[in-house]
Amino acid sequence: MSQPDPINQDLSQTESRTNYLPYPSSRLAAKIIPQDLTNFKSRGITRVERELQQELVELREAYLKVIDAFNWNKLIYESQFGFEPVVGESYHLYEINGRRHLSMIEPESWHQRWIGTFRLNADGRWQAERVADDFDIRSFVSTTVGS
Repeated sequence: MSQPDPINQDLSQTESRTNYLPYPSSRLAAKIIPQDLTNFKSRGITRVERELQQELVELREAYLKVIDAFNWNKLIYESQFGFEPVVGESYHLYEINGRRHLSMIEPESWHQRWIGTFRLNADGRWQAERVADDFDIRSFVSTTVGS
């Protein structure tokens, strides 16, 4: 007992299957006119490009923030200090004779070139509280560190 061939079964059906075809099956059928999707596509492309561009800007800002935090921490940990900093306390970074020193002395009390004030977090990271207006970590790192 063999099964009937499914192809022969499809061919032997007498009811019309033209309702499901993606194209007209006779000359009397309604004309199928493809929709013009250029407006839809251009709106979609514009919206998606704008959103992705904004995401790229946000990613770049987050990336630069991480790089700046890394460079500040590197700069502070490579500076000279003769004490063990306490977590949660603020310290001041100075440049004296071309070398950087971390100190407890506040900028108002010590007349050296003040770079910034930093707080040591529990995870060992230095958080910038205030930075001198004339000191830019990005230009400093690109010209000084690593040379």
